Amino acid sequence: MTSLTERLATCYSGVVYDIMRDMGLPPAVLPHSIKSLENHVKIAGPVFTLRGRPDPSVGAHESLLEWTSFLSKAAVGHVVVCQPQDSNRALMGELSAEALKLRGVLGYLVDGGARDVSFIKKIGFPVFCRYTSPIDVVGNWRPEAMEEPVTIGNVVIHPGDYILGDEDGVVVIPKAHAEEVISRSEVAMNTESLVRKAILEGQDPQEAYVKYGKF
Repeated sequence: MTSLTERLATCYSGVVYDIMRDMGLPPAVLPHSIKSLENHVKIAGPVFTLRGRPDPSVGAHESLLEWTSFLSKAAVGHVVVCQPQDSNRALMGELSAEALKLRGVLGYLVDGGARDVSFIKKIGFPVFCRYTSPIDVVGNWRPEAMEEPVTIGNVVIHPGDYILGDEDGVVVIPKAHAEEVISRSEVAMNTESLVRKAILEGQDPQEAYVKYGKF
């Protein structure tokens, strides 16, 4: 049986947003400054959350022990969503991406930075971030919570919520509504295909909209 994650990965953020709007759900769209390191790359799946903070008093060894502990605990088959409460350093790099990918983590999104971009692209691990920087976490940043709600922009993201990111942006689907949102998105995409076919065959766009109720 096809999993919710596999089904969500066939959708796109625009149709998911439309469905959530039509269902009266809050428009859970992350800030548009958060983008994939590489075009044509998606992230899709349930969320594993990480929150941390800058701490210049933490030693280099301790900071790396805490960071690698997080890498060991990130849930298989999930997308890590990180709120670093930091706008200076990279919260993802090559070795970390390699480790997460090997564990079966589906991707990583951070309200902050990443580095080693060319290497991350080469291994094909999906990373969404706000900026890039050579500065890393060593001796300056530490995790403080996993699997607790985090806030990015005006969106509160809970562990187990579903996330879909593509070239248009990133939407978050509350866990309780994931099945319905994904099912309705699939129906909407099928209807859009009918509208597209009608227009390509010469039907007036307004007539196609009236006929199918979708545009």
